[in-house]
Amino acid sequence: MNNRKESTWTSPFTDMDIYLFKEGNHFRLYEKLGAHLCNSGVRFATWAPNAKSVSVIGEFNNWDKKAHPLSPRQDETGIWEGFIEGIDSGTLYKYHIVSNYNNYEVDKGDPYAFYWERPPKTASIVWDLNYEWKDEKWMKERVKHNSFKSPMSIYEVHLGSWRRFPEEGNRFLTYRELASFLPNYAKEMGFTHVEFLPVMEHPFYGSWGYQTLGYFAPTSRYGTPQDFMYLIDVLHQNNIGVILDWVPSHFPNDGHGLVFFDGTHLYEHADPRKGFHPDWKSCIFNYGRNEVRNFLISSALFWLDKYHVDGIRVDAVASMLYLDYSRKDGEWIPNEYGGRENLEAIHFLKRFNEEVYRNYPDVQTIAEESTAWPQVTRPTYLGGLGFGMKWNMGWMHDTLEYFSKDPIFRQYHHNQLTFSIWYAFFENFVLPLSHDEVVYGKGSLIAKMPGDDWQKFANLRALLGYQWLHPGKKLLFMGGELGQWREWNHESSIDWHLLEYPNHEGIRRWVRDLNRLLSSEPALYERDFENTGFEWVDFSDWESSIISFLRKSENETVLVACNFTPIPRYNYRIGVPSGGFWKEILNSDAKEYGGSGHGNFGGLEATPVPIHGRFYSLVMTLPPLSVIVFKKA
Repeated sequence: MNNRKESTWTSPFTDMDIYLFKEGNHFRLYEKLGAHLCNSGVRFATWAPNAKSVSVIGEFNNWDKKAHPLSPRQDETGIWEGFIEGIDSGTLYKYHIVSNYNNYEVDKGDPYAFYWERPPKTASIVWDLNYEWKDEKWMKERVKHNSFKSPMSIYEVHLGSWRRFPEEGNRFLTYRELASFLPNYAKEMGFTHVEFLPVMEHPFYGSWGYQTLGYFAPTSRYGTPQDFMYLIDVLHQNNIGVILDWVPSHFPNDGHGLVFFDGTHLYEHADPRKGFHPDWKSCIFNYGRNEVRNFLISSALFWLDKYHVDGIRVDAVASMLYLDYSRKDGEWIPNEYGGRENLEAIHFLKRFNEEVYRNYPDVQTIAEESTAWPQVTRPTYLGGLGFGMKWNMGWMHDTLEYFSKDPIFRQYHHNQLTFSIWYAFFENFVLPLSHDEVVYGKGSLIAKMPGDDWQKFANLRALLGYQWLHPGKKLLFMGGELGQWREWNHESSIDWHLLEYPNHEGIRRWVRDLNRLLSSEPALYERDFENTGFEWVDFSDWESSIISFLRKSENETVLVACNFTPIPRYNYRIGVPSGGFWKEILNSDAKEYGGSGHGNFGGLEATPVPIHGRFYSLVMTLPPLSVIVFKKA
C-alpha cells in the first residue's frame, strides 16, 4: 500500500484491546477483527500468527494476491491489518495466506465476516450492519418474558423447511417472507418463543446449520443480515422471543473455513485425539487457546448485541465436557489429573455463561447436555457450569419409550412415566420434543404412537398434554403440532395440507389451547424449577396406567389426571386438597380435538370422602388415552 492510502485510516486496536486479546478476555472482537467500513474504504484485520504474508483478494483487484497485502502488528498478537480505499459494502473478498510452514498457500473466508456469498460460493462480503430496530418495548420488558417464573413454550423451527412455495419450484421463504407468516402463526398458536436451528452460515445445507463456518453471519440462503434482523424485529413486536442454536463444539473442515487457517492448527487441536470429532467428521475447537475462546465468546455476544437475540441454546455440550466422548480406549488423552473431563472446555463454558449473563442478564443460555453432569444450570460460583436451563433428555427418552408401547404393556413400565419427577428440580429443565426425535428413521411423533389411527391421535394428544403439564419449560419441533405422519425432511415443507383433516386440525387446536392454558395459569409455570410447584396425588395405580398430580403457584392449584390406556374409567375417585366445585378446564378427549367426547360435564363438586391422604375427593370420568385438568372455581 502507498503512504497516501495508509494515512486515511487508523488501527482500531488500543493497548487495552491487545492486552485483553492476549489474555483471552476480549469478547467484542467483531468490532475489531474482520472487515469494517470506515472513511472512504474498508479496514481489514485477521488473526494468522503463523503466516509469512496475508493479503486481501477480491473482484476489486481481480483476485490479485499481491495487490493489497496486510501488515503484521509488531506486538506478537499474530494480527494482520490494513486499509483498502475505494471499496464499499457488498464487496466480495477473501484472505490469501502464505504460511511460514511447508510453502502452504490458501484462500480463506473471513472468520469474522458479517455476510457470505450464498453457498456453494465461498467468498466473504463486506457489509454494514446498520438497522433501525422497532422492538424497544420488547427489549425493555423481555426480562419478564425470559424469567424462570414466566411461561415458556418454544416452537423449534428450521427456516428452510417450515414453509415453502411449491408453485415456485419448492423454494424456501426468505427472512422477510418468513416475517409475514411465522410471527402471526406462532402468536396465534400461543408459543412464547421460537428457536431456530443454526442460522449461522454453513456450507452444507443438509447439516441443518450444525456444521457452522460463519460464526458472525446469518446464512445468505434466505437474505441479508438486515433481512434476518427484520424477522427478529417482527417476532419481538408480536411478543415472541428468539432463541438461536449455536455450535461451539465443532466446525467442518471445508478448505475456505477455519481449518488449518494459517498453515497450522490454529482454531482446532493438532492432535486428532482431541481435535477430530469421530461422529461428525469435523474439527474440535482448541479451548485452551486464549484467541479461540475470544473468537467463540465474541460470537455469542455478537448475536445478543447486533441481532437482539433473547437466548442461546448451546449444541452438543456433552461432546465438549468429555474427552472420551464417542471414543474407544486409546483414542483419547486424559486430562492432567488422569480424568476424562475436558477441563479447558469446562472453563470455556463457564466463562461463556458468565460473560453472557454479565452483559445481558435478561436473556437465557440453554444447554443440550445428555448426561448426568452435575449442576449444569447452577451458578459458576457454586461450582456449576452457569447455564440458565438444560434440555431434559432423560425425560424425553423415557417418555417417548413409554408412549411407544402398546397400552396393555404400559403397566409394566409405569416407572418410566414417573421417574422424571425424582430429579425434575435438580436442574432448570426444558422438556424437548425436538427435531432430533423425528429424523434418521425414528419416525414422526404420531408414527411412534401405538394402536389404530384413533388411538395414535389420542396418544399424541396425551403425550403433548403430559409434556405441557409436567414441570419444566416446553419445546416442540415444527410439524409436531400438525400430527405429521412422515419424518421431517429439510428439503420440503412441513405438511400443512394435513390441517384439512379434522384429526390433524384437532392436534393443532390442542397445542394452541395447551399454550393458552399454560400462559393463563400461574400454577403451570411460576414454580417450574421448584419442588413446591408439584405434588403427587397418586402415582401408584400402575395397573390402570393412571397418574394424578397437582401443579401449584403461590395462590393457585390445578389438578391433572392422566389415563394412558384406551379404556375409559368411570367413577374414578381422586383426592383433592379442598372442597367446593372443581371446574374441568381442559380435556384432551374433547370432540373439538378429535376425541370421543368423554368428560365431566364442565366440572365436579368435591365430596368429604378421604383418599390419597386428602380429606376431599372427586369422583370423575377419566376418558380413554387422555389428560384432563381441573381448577377449583
